[in-house]
Amino acid sequence: MRENLGFLVGILFLLCGLSFGRFVVEKNSLKVTSPEKIKGVYECAIGNFGVPQYGGTLIGTVVYPKANQKACKGFDEVDLSFKSRPGGLPTFLLVDRGDCYFTLKAWNAQKGGAAAILVADDKTEPLITMDTPEEENADAEYLQNITIPSALISKSLGDGIKKSLSGGEMVNMNLDWTEALPHPDERVEYEFWTNSNDECGPKCESQIDFVKNFKGAAQILEQRGYTQFTPHYITWYCPEAFILSKQCKSQCINHGRYCAPDPEQDFSRGYDGKDVVVQNLRQACFFKVANESRKPWLWWDYVTDFAIRCPMKEKKYTKECAEQVIKSLGVDLKKVEECVGDPEADVDNQVLKTEQDAQIGKGSRGDVTILPTLVINNRQYRGKLDKGAVLKAICAGFQETTEPAICLSEDIETNECLENNGGCWQDKAANITACKDTFRGRVCECPIVRGVKFVGDGYTHCEASGASRCAINNGGCWKKIQDGKSFSACVENSLHGCKCPPGFRGDGVNNCEGKDVRSEASWGFVWMVILGLAATGVAGYAFYKYRIRRYMDSEIRAIMAQYMPLDSQAEVQHASHGDV
Repeated sequence: MRENLGFLVGILFLLCGLSFGRFVVEKNSLKVTSPEKIKGVYECAIGNFGVPQYGGTLIGTVVYPKANQKACKGFDEVDLSFKSRPGGLPTFLLVDRGDCYFTLKAWNAQKGGAAAILVADDKTEPLITMDTPEEENADAEYLQNITIPSALISKSLGDGIKKSLSGGEMVNMNLDWTEALPHPDERVEYEFWTNSNDECGPKCESQIDFVKNFKGAAQILEQRGYTQFTPHYITWYCPEAFILSKQCKSQCINHGRYCAPDPEQDFSRGYDGKDVVVQNLRQACFFKVANESRKPWLWWDYVTDFAIRCPMKEKKYTKECAEQVIKSLGVDLKKVEECVGDPEADVDNQVLKTEQDAQIGKGSRGDVTILPTLVINNRQYRGKLDKGAVLKAICAGFQETTEPAICLSEDIETNECLENNGGCWQDKAANITACKDTFRGRVCECPIVRGVKFVGDGYTHCEASGASRCAINNGGCWKKIQDGKSFSACVENSLHGCKCPPGFRGDGVNNCEGKDVRSEASWGFVWMVILGLAATGVAGYAFYKYRIRRYMDSEIRAIMAQYMPLDSQAEVQHASHGDV
């Protein structure tokens, strides 16, 4: 039986190798900035462990250890430390390939204080993906604790770096992940290739833990339309010559069309491979039905609850247990079962057939050969399957500055704005800044505050613009309150700019001078007194002239009155004389 099992497994994996013929090594950019002789941009392969800084960059200086050059033991054993001194650049540790697992090299480098590890290939060949150990060696505790990024570099580049270092030259380098993932627009599309099997060792356990931990973030992203998520499941087909064999019947459904390895790799106990295929199919159908009802995020609840309520170890990995979980989430059970169909029928299952077609790479995405695999914007993710690391990678898939708020969580944001405001413009008085933290690093971008948009370069200048701009820190213009009266250089009906008010001179931003309210008030009083005195003088003069004129008139009448009677008398006398 063991021979048959080994033969069948060998055939299945041979078919895997034939079917999945295009494995894409995911790469990032490595730029050597000095010395001059090796200066340039090189490719390096991203390791499938640790935490690559997707969307960001890391600058450091390279060190090649004098001892333990393959990093197969702790550097404390050879009395070496690579921790950076205060103010110094991070250390990139260069080690040689061979003698131990890539992950062990990374772990020893991390414990020694390195910020990143570069593994130099030991032969001239195309770059490969550094992966975690096979399952029998995958239970080492350190695997989930590796956090530094890792990269495999070519033998020629490794030799060039070593030669420069041996000649006493400093090698400075920039690891760049900004283009490791496409980021064309405001939505990220990602896939998770997974398995319902919980008996495949540490890899299965880490994948279940990831689903549980990432569920909340995934559902927020999906519910708000920031992402489009699709789960996938790998299956293989049984060679036609073995369709009627016991091994094929126990591992496959639909007459050998869709198969999965035995969970325990022992046909005599536990669950069979076909049980895994059916549960995988049920999970895929659950997603299909939930997606049709516009609630695709319920998949995360289903997979999490199924792993908790229906584990293989407790003999609950059954159809009945799965149906209970489906009912509890309010998804139409009848539609799910119609989608699953009859596993014993000699017909194609459209869901699984589509899954097999999707396993073959298209465009820039290679064939899916590593389980679990995360694909973001059609590029395979490389690194630790951890909530923070994966969220950072997904956030790197958004067009810069369009990331949702969840991408600025404490787990992944860089917090560069906390130091010297990131070198960006800032209005301390109004507590307004152009510095914005992202998972990529800070960007200097003039903000929008209470509906008012600030314009400028974001580094040295930002100015409020548009209507209502004077309501935000007076539009950044000069303002002064004096003796209860307010003076402002911000003009409400102007979209931008500052202008000193009438009677003042200055730039309108920092100062306006030339007018003193108190002196203005005192001069006003003086002028009022002067005007009052002038008015009084004019009135007095007019009154004086009026009195003098009245006096003169009366005097003249008095004088004339003295002479008027004589004239009358003379006239009388003259008249009498005429009568005689």
